Amino acid sequence: MKRLYGVTTAMVTPFDRDGNVNLEKVAQLTEFLISKGVHCLFPLGTTGEMIRLSVPERKAIAETVVKTAAGRVTVFIHAGTATLGDTIALARHAHEIGADGIGVVTPLFLGANDREMEEYYVAVSSSIPDDFPMYLYNIPQCASNDLKTDVAQRVADRCKNVVGVKYSYPDMLRTNEYLAINGGSFSVMQGADRLLLPALAMGCDGVISGVSCVYPEPFVAVYNAYQEKNLEKARALQRIAIRYCEALKSGSNMSYFKEALKLRGIDVGFMRAPQLDLPAGEVQELQRQLSELPQFG
Repeated sequence: MKRLYGVTTAMVTPFDRDGNVNLEKVAQLTEFLISKGVHCLFPLGTTGEMIRLSVPERKAIAETVVKTAAGRVTVFIHAGTATLGDTIALARHAHEIGADGIGVVTPLFLGANDREMEEYYVAVSSSIPDDFPMYLYNIPQCASNDLKTDVAQRVADRCKNVVGVKYSYPDMLRTNEYLAINGGSFSVMQGADRLLLPALAMGCDGVISGVSCVYPEPFVAVYNAYQEKNLEKARALQRIAIRYCEALKSGSNMSYFKEALKLRGIDVGFMRAPQLDLPAGEVQELQRQLSELPQFG
């Protein structure tokens, strides 16, 4: 089964001024990211404003990314939603359209205990073929639920197609625990952009990065340098990548991503309400900060 690796980009979702999904811009963004050398694509997650999207919209975006990528890069569709039924529908749809796999965030907002978490993931896994890979996705600061290591292990024991976890919290001790699942064969993708190099050094397969949706180049360069065993170069590039993370607020507000992409000539439209676009003054300040950083391409 395929797995995520390297620089896996968490994609933003383009909207027009009226808040409608712009599929043409989804395709353009997909092409841009592939041209910059990212290894995998991960649309419809947190960076993609998933909770602002309907099931039909998410299906249309998934279809557009898979069709545009056309097998040139690995595409895992994030299928997690607020309900089990919708999550299963999106998981099955991802398989039907030829995606390489899926990711599924933990239950959202309302508290879920360990037993509920385990059964939720088993239900989603059971709804798709055994050879269609699935990543667990733990982002406790947003989802309000934390996927413990022993729960992830029990899910992996029961589900052949659960091959790894995306962990979007900067806890290296927990990251190390995840790496021990299934005797060390479990795929771990760090979701904190700033931790790409240390995560690779620990044994993670890569990063699922929102900042790389705007500036893929420093992240791809870090990964390539690490693969070449040039640690000094990788460290220098990681420092540059961190500076881009700081300028873009590390995804705390996706409008920074969208405005920065526009500054790069990639128009991905607007935010969807209740989120708002950046005021003109903040856009100018963002442009100033980015202009002071090492430039790529």
